[in-house]
Amino acid sequence: MSITPEQEAQVLRYYHVEKWRIGTIATQLHLHHYAVERVLRQEGMPRLSKVYVSIIDAYLPFIRETLEKFPTLTASRLYEMARGRGYAGSSSHFRYLVSLHRPRPVAEAYLRLVTLPGEQSQVDWGHFGHLEIGRAKRPLMAFVMVLSWSRRIYLRFFPDARMESFLRGHVGAFEAFGGLPRVLLYDNLKSAVLERQGNAIRFHPTILDIAGHYRFEPRPVAVARGNEKGRVERAIRYIRDAFFAARSFTDLADLNRQAQAWCLGQADDRLCPQDKTLTVREAFAKEQPGLLPLPANPYVTDERVAVSVGKTPYVRFDLNDYSVPHTQVCRTLTVVADPDRVRILDGAEVVASHTRSYDKGQQIEKPEHIAALIERKAQASAQRGMNGLMQAVPASKELLELAAQRGDVIGPITSSLLRLVERYGAEEVQAAVKTALARGVPHPNAVRLALETQREAKDQPPPVVVCMPKHVAERDTVVKTHRLDSYDQLTDIETEGEKHEP
Repeated sequence: MSITPEQEAQVLRYYHVEKWRIGTIATQLHLHHYAVERVLRQEGMPRLSKVYVSIIDAYLPFIRETLEKFPTLTASRLYEMARGRGYAGSSSHFRYLVSLHRPRPVAEAYLRLVTLPGEQSQVDWGHFGHLEIGRAKRPLMAFVMVLSWSRRIYLRFFPDARMESFLRGHVGAFEAFGGLPRVLLYDNLKSAVLERQGNAIRFHPTILDIAGHYRFEPRPVAVARGNEKGRVERAIRYIRDAFFAARSFTDLADLNRQAQAWCLGQADDRLCPQDKTLTVREAFAKEQPGLLPLPANPYVTDERVAVSVGKTPYVRFDLNDYSVPHTQVCRTLTVVADPDRVRILDGAEVVASHTRSYDKGQQIEKPEHIAALIERKAQASAQRGMNGLMQAVPASKELLELAAQRGDVIGPITSSLLRLVERYGAEEVQAAVKTALARGVPHPNAVRLALETQREAKDQPPPVVVCMPKHVAERDTVVKTHRLDSYDQLTDIETEGEKHEP
């Protein structure tokens, strides 16, 4: 039981000044008598209270001997062993008494680690919650690299902690530093160390590859030696408190722009722990010339994944579908992706290129891919409308399935729902479809009725669809003015005819 400094002062005053007994002090201050005794023993006072004989006294030699052999043995396991030898006390009191006799580990002292300029940096991931991107919930991971001498921080956020993001963090840090240290110190991350048995270490082959490209030495910290990478751990804690706390941002790109400005501003303006007479900015200026130079070409960090195209012209990559020409169906292609673009290759030929999406369940398409397929198969037009409806109104999928089970024709239902989307909007139709499903009526009329009910509840005017007749719409056709010099040519022809008359 922990007590406050004020209570400790009261215990000492009542004991020495008022001459209260330990039991009286414990009762009046609402403390356990063991807590009162502990305060008095800490002050060097002998135990003056009545000595009670405890039933555990006979088992103390056995308990001490067992704890000397097995210092981490749990009190509950030791209690069962004592019960088997005749101990009849309660388990809670036994655990308390065992805690008084358990041998305490000797505190380990650590030397302050000192590095030379340009010699070492420390690398680690930091988890900063999750990022909502559309329907996807992705982890927000911070790649952090700290130069051990100057404490210069490189910070970049990623929506995952995959190997490609790990490599992009390295390349970005090296370019930001204008060089790299000779040793990179890692925690025992799966991205860096695949297996470790004592001093035998098996590095990830990709880490060995990038280390060979940039000529640095990857070095993992010893097991259970967090002090060896204390610089990067303190940097992550500093990032949480000084940068990320209560920060608002629109998207990942905006967050990374703010992180870069913070690293070059506030983080560089703090005092360097290695030399308090310098700021981190000034210390980095001294350390930078000692860094290894960068190679001519940066390390390639694109993701390469072999994907199979099914009977529909899409490839699945990172939770989304990307369109390809319909001539590529039932084949194996290669996806090459960077943070912004997704390229799909057939051998060395790029058959499709898309903007990368970090959403979930999206269909990213090129209009020409779909147009070519529609020309080839007329039936694809109806399927195209159904896919578009499901993308705009996800609840329509269940409605169409129930309608098909009832024997209804899906085509007219799809067309009716698409017209309602054009008139009322996707969000309103989504809510109306859910209402119709709740009533057990999977039909466009039920959806239309729900839309009208929603509109009347919001006191909104009915939507107006402007349908102009064809001859009225043609009035807005752009008319090109006829050139007047053509009429001059007709006049010249008539004049020449008069000259030739007899």
